Amino acid sequence: MALRVERDLESGVALLTLDRPEKHNAIDLATAAELSAAWRALRYDDEMRAAVVTGAGGRAFCTGVDRGVAVPQPSSPYTIDDPLLAIGPKANDLWKPVIAAVEGMACGGAFYLLGEAEFVVASDEATFFDPHTTYGMVSAYEAVFMAQRMPYGEVARMALMGTAERVSARRAYETGLVSELTPPGGAVAAALRAAEVIASYPTDAVQGTVRAVWSAGEAARAQALAHAPHLIALGNLAPALQAELFGGRGGGGGYRLR
Repeated sequence: MALRVERDLESGVALLTLDRPEKHNAIDLATAAELSAAWRALRYDDEMRAAVVTGAGGRAFCTGVDRGVAVPQPSSPYTIDDPLLAIGPKANDLWKPVIAAVEGMACGGAFYLLGEAEFVVASDEATFFDPHTTYGMVSAYEAVFMAQRMPYGEVARMALMGTAERVSARRAYETGLVSELTPPGGAVAAALRAAEVIASYPTDAVQGTVRAVWSAGEAARAQALAHAPHLIALGNLAPALQAELFGGRGGGGGYRLR
Protein backbone atom coordinates (compact mmCIF):
# COMPACT_ATOMS: atom_id res chain seq x y z
CA MET A 1 0.00 0.00 0.00
CA ALA A 2 1.36 3.41 -0.98
CA LEU A 3 -1.17 5.34 1.08
CA ARG A 4 -1.48 5.21 4.87
CA VAL A 5 -4.82 6.19 6.38
CA GLU A 6 -4.92 6.80 10.14
CA ARG A 7 -8.27 7.46 11.84
CA ASP A 8 -8.33 9.31 15.16
CA LEU A 9 -11.68 8.52 16.75
CA GLU A 10 -11.19 11.05 19.55
CA SER A 11 -10.65 14.04 17.26
CA GLY A 12 -12.65 12.84 14.26
CA VAL A 13 -9.71 13.57 11.93
CA ALA A 14 -8.27 11.21 9.34
CA LEU A 15 -4.60 11.55 8.33
CA LEU A 16 -3.80 10.40 4.78
CA THR A 17 -0.08 9.99 4.07
CA LEU A 18 1.40 9.33 0.65
CA ASP A 19 3.99 6.71 1.54
CA ARG A 20 6.47 6.46 -1.32
CA PRO A 21 9.33 8.56 0.08
CA GLU A 22 11.91 6.82 -2.11
CA LYS A 23 9.97 8.18 -5.12
CA HIS A 24 9.36 11.61 -3.56
CA ASN A 25 5.77 10.43 -3.08
CA ALA A 26 5.14 10.40 -6.83
CA ILE A 27 1.81 8.85 -7.73
CA ASP A 28 1.61 5.67 -9.77
CA LEU A 29 -1.63 4.05 -10.95
CA ALA A 30 -2.04 2.03 -7.76
CA THR A 31 -1.54 5.08 -5.54
CA ALA A 32 -4.05 7.06 -7.60
CA ALA A 33 -6.61 4.30 -7.11
CA GLU A 34 -5.88 4.17 -3.36
CA LEU A 35 -6.40 7.93 -3.00
CA SER A 36 -9.69 7.82 -4.85
CA ALA A 37 -10.89 4.87 -2.76
CA ALA A 38 -9.84 6.57 0.48
CA TRP A 39 -11.73 9.79 -0.28
CA ARG A 40 -14.83 7.84 -1.28
CA ALA A 41 -14.65 5.74 1.87
CA LEU A 42 -14.51 8.93 3.97
CA ARG A 43 -17.87 9.97 2.51
CA TYR A 44 -19.47 7.11 4.46
CA ASP A 45 -17.32 7.33 7.57
CA ASP A 46 -19.40 9.50 9.91
CA GLU A 47 -16.78 9.27 12.66
CA MET A 48 -14.27 11.14 10.49
CA ARG A 49 -15.34 14.77 10.12
CA ALA A 50 -12.15 16.30 8.65
CA ALA A 51 -8.94 15.11 7.01
CA VAL A 52 -5.29 16.05 6.54
CA VAL A 53 -3.24 14.88 3.54
CA THR A 54 0.57 14.86 3.55
CA GLY A 55 3.62 13.03 2.23
CA ALA A 56 6.05 10.74 4.05
CA GLY A 57 9.76 11.31 4.50
CA GLY A 58 10.00 15.10 4.73
CA ARG A 59 11.73 15.58 1.37
CA ALA A 60 8.56 15.92 -0.68
CA PHE A 61 4.82 16.29 -0.26
CA CYS A 62 4.27 14.90 -3.74
CA THR A 63 6.00 15.27 -7.12
CA GLY A 64 3.05 14.40 -9.31
CA VAL A 65 2.73 11.38 -11.55
CA ASP A 66 5.46 8.76 -11.40
CA ARG A 67 7.36 9.18 -14.67
CA GLY A 68 8.38 5.53 -14.55
CA VAL A 69 4.80 4.36 -15.01
CA ALA A 70 3.25 3.85 -18.44
CA VAL A 71 -0.23 5.36 -18.67
CA PRO A 72 -2.22 3.69 -21.51
CA GLN A 73 -3.94 6.21 -23.75
CA PRO A 74 -6.92 5.77 -26.08
CA SER A 75 -6.25 6.14 -29.79
CA SER A 76 -8.85 8.90 -30.15
CA PRO A 77 -7.35 12.41 -30.38
CA TYR A 78 -10.37 13.74 -28.46
CA THR A 79 -9.73 11.91 -25.19
CA ILE A 80 -6.85 11.77 -22.72
CA ASP A 81 -6.63 9.46 -19.73
CA ASP A 82 -5.12 11.34 -16.80
CA PRO A 83 -4.75 9.12 -13.71
CA LEU A 84 -4.50 12.17 -11.44
CA LEU A 85 -7.94 13.57 -12.27
CA ALA A 86 -9.59 11.45 -9.58
CA ILE A 87 -7.01 11.75 -6.76
CA GLY A 88 -8.58 14.74 -5.01
CA PRO A 89 -11.43 14.84 -2.50
CA LYS A 90 -13.76 17.02 -4.58
CA ALA A 91 -13.32 14.75 -7.62
CA ASN A 92 -14.69 11.98 -5.38
CA ASP A 93 -17.61 14.05 -4.10
CA LEU A 94 -16.18 14.43 -0.59
CA TRP A 95 -17.25 17.68 1.07
CA LYS A 96 -15.65 17.14 4.44
CA PRO A 97 -12.85 19.68 4.96
CA VAL A 98 -9.36 18.63 3.85
CA ILE A 99 -6.13 20.39 4.84
CA ALA A 100 -2.85 19.77 3.00
CA ALA A 101 0.36 19.65 5.06
CA VAL A 102 3.45 20.26 2.91
CA GLU A 103 7.03 19.41 3.84
CA GLY A 104 9.70 19.57 1.13
CA MET A 105 8.84 19.74 -2.56
CA ALA A 106 5.35 20.02 -4.00
CA CYS A 107 5.35 20.13 -7.77
CA GLY A 108 3.45 19.23 -10.92
CA GLY A 109 0.60 16.85 -10.21
CA ALA A 110 0.77 17.67 -6.50
CA PHE A 111 -1.39 20.65 -7.41
CA TYR A 112 -4.33 18.32 -8.08
CA LEU A 113 -4.31 17.60 -4.33
CA LEU A 114 -3.44 21.14 -3.20
CA GLY A 115 -6.10 22.56 -5.48
CA GLU A 116 -8.84 20.46 -3.89
CA ALA A 117 -7.79 21.05 -0.28
CA GLU A 118 -9.54 23.76 1.73
CA PHE A 119 -6.20 25.29 2.65
CA VAL A 120 -2.49 24.51 2.79
CA VAL A 121 -0.11 24.49 5.76
CA ALA A 122 3.59 24.35 4.88
CA SER A 123 6.92 24.27 6.63
CA ASP A 124 9.41 27.08 6.11
CA GLU A 125 11.53 24.77 3.96
CA ALA A 126 8.74 23.75 1.56
CA THR A 127 9.06 24.68 -2.11
CA PHE A 128 6.58 24.73 -5.00
CA PHE A 129 7.19 24.51 -8.75
CA ASP A 130 5.64 23.26 -11.98
CA PRO A 131 8.07 21.40 -14.27
CA HIS A 132 5.75 20.83 -17.24
CA THR A 133 7.09 23.33 -19.76
CA THR A 134 10.69 22.27 -19.15
CA TYR A 135 9.83 18.78 -20.32
CA GLY A 136 7.64 19.74 -23.27
CA MET A 137 4.28 19.38 -21.56
CA VAL A 138 1.37 21.77 -21.20
CA SER A 139 0.56 22.82 -17.65
CA ALA A 140 -3.21 22.73 -17.97
CA TYR A 141 -4.98 21.13 -15.01
CA GLU A 142 -2.27 22.26 -12.60
CA ALA A 143 -2.41 25.86 -13.75
CA VAL A 144 -6.20 25.93 -13.55
CA PHE A 145 -6.16 24.66 -9.97
CA MET A 146 -3.51 27.17 -8.92
CA ALA A 147 -5.37 30.02 -10.63
CA GLN A 148 -8.06 29.52 -7.99
CA ARG A 149 -5.47 30.12 -5.23
CA MET A 150 -2.92 32.62 -6.50
CA PRO A 151 -2.80 35.87 -8.50
CA TYR A 152 -2.66 35.43 -12.28
CA GLY A 153 0.92 36.63 -12.64
CA GLU A 154 2.19 34.28 -9.96
CA VAL A 155 0.46 31.28 -11.53
CA ALA A 156 1.72 32.21 -14.99
CA ARG A 157 5.29 32.68 -13.78
CA MET A 158 5.37 29.38 -11.90
CA ALA A 159 3.84 27.47 -14.82
CA LEU A 160 6.07 29.07 -17.45
CA MET A 161 9.40 29.07 -15.61
CA GLY A 162 9.34 25.29 -15.18
CA THR A 163 12.29 23.86 -13.27
CA ALA A 164 14.30 27.11 -13.46
CA GLU A 165 12.56 28.54 -10.38
CA ARG A 166 11.03 27.28 -7.19
CA VAL A 167 8.59 29.25 -5.11
CA SER A 168 9.65 29.41 -1.47
CA ALA A 169 7.19 28.71 1.32
CA ARG A 170 7.41 32.38 2.29
CA ARG A 171 6.50 33.54 -1.23
CA ALA A 172 3.70 30.96 -1.39
CA TYR A 173 2.37 32.36 1.87
CA GLU A 174 2.58 35.94 0.57
CA THR A 175 0.64 35.06 -2.59
CA GLY A 176 -2.12 33.08 -0.91
CA LEU A 177 -1.22 29.49 -1.81
CA VAL A 178 -0.20 28.74 1.80
CA SER A 179 -2.27 29.85 4.79
CA GLU A 180 0.19 29.03 7.59
CA LEU A 181 3.95 28.57 7.87
CA THR A 182 5.56 26.31 10.46
CA PRO A 183 9.10 25.38 11.47
CA PRO A 184 10.54 22.41 9.56
CA GLY A 185 8.72 19.23 10.49
CA GLY A 186 5.75 21.08 11.95
CA ALA A 187 3.28 21.16 9.06
CA VAL A 188 1.36 18.01 9.92
CA ALA A 189 0.94 18.93 13.59
CA ALA A 190 -0.33 22.40 12.65
CA ALA A 191 -2.72 20.99 10.06
CA LEU A 192 -4.05 18.44 12.54
CA ARG A 193 -4.64 21.18 15.13
CA ALA A 194 -6.73 23.15 12.66
CA ALA A 195 -8.56 20.03 11.48
CA GLU A 196 -9.42 19.06 15.06
CA VAL A 197 -11.02 22.46 15.67
CA ILE A 198 -13.06 22.21 12.48
CA ALA A 199 -14.05 18.60 13.25
CA SER A 200 -15.44 19.73 16.62
CA TYR A 201 -18.12 21.87 14.93
CA PRO A 202 -21.50 20.56 13.65
CA THR A 203 -20.52 18.60 10.57
CA ASP A 204 -23.50 19.52 8.38
CA ALA A 205 -22.72 23.22 8.76
CA VAL A 206 -19.03 22.59 8.05
CA GLN A 207 -19.68 20.55 4.93
CA GLY A 208 -22.19 23.11 3.67
CA THR A 209 -19.57 25.82 4.12
CA VAL A 210 -16.97 23.77 2.23
CA ARG A 211 -19.46 23.35 -0.61
CA ALA A 212 -20.33 27.05 -0.62
CA VAL A 213 -16.70 28.19 -0.77
CA TRP A 214 -15.92 25.70 -3.55
CA SER A 215 -18.95 26.83 -5.58
CA ALA A 216 -17.60 30.40 -5.67
CA GLY A 217 -15.13 29.46 -8.41
CA GLU A 218 -16.72 26.28 -9.73
CA ALA A 219 -18.19 27.68 -12.97
CA ALA A 220 -14.94 29.30 -14.08
CA ARG A 221 -12.95 26.24 -13.00
CA ALA A 222 -15.19 23.82 -14.91
CA GLN A 223 -15.03 25.94 -18.05
CA ALA A 224 -11.24 26.17 -17.87
CA LEU A 225 -10.79 22.45 -17.18
CA ALA A 226 -12.92 21.62 -20.21
CA HIS A 227 -10.19 23.13 -22.42
CA ALA A 228 -7.38 21.21 -20.72
CA PRO A 229 -7.46 17.93 -22.71
CA HIS A 230 -7.38 19.76 -26.04
CA LEU A 231 -4.52 22.03 -24.99
CA ILE A 232 -2.53 19.03 -23.79
CA ALA A 233 -3.20 17.10 -27.01
CA LEU A 234 -2.09 20.08 -29.12
CA GLY A 235 0.86 21.26 -27.06
CA ASN A 236 2.57 18.22 -25.56
CA LEU A 237 5.67 16.81 -27.16
CA ALA A 238 5.58 13.16 -28.15
CA PRO A 239 6.20 10.89 -25.12
CA ALA A 240 9.61 9.82 -26.42
CA LEU A 241 10.77 13.45 -26.69
CA GLN A 242 9.41 14.18 -23.21
CA ALA A 243 11.36 11.22 -21.86
CA GLU A 244 14.52 12.47 -23.57
CA LEU A 245 14.19 15.88 -21.91
CA PHE A 246 13.33 14.33 -18.57
CA GLY A 247 16.27 11.96 -18.78
CA GLY A 248 18.64 14.88 -19.29
CA ARG A 249 17.58 16.75 -16.17
CA GLY A 250 20.26 17.85 -13.75
CA GLY A 251 20.76 16.97 -10.13
CA GLY A 252 18.22 19.47 -8.85
CA GLY A 253 20.54 22.35 -7.92
CA GLY A 254 20.16 24.47 -11.03
CA TYR A 255 17.20 26.55 -9.99
CA ARG A 256 16.51 29.94 -8.44
CA LEU A 257 14.53 30.07 -5.20
CA ARG A 258 12.29 33.08 -4.86
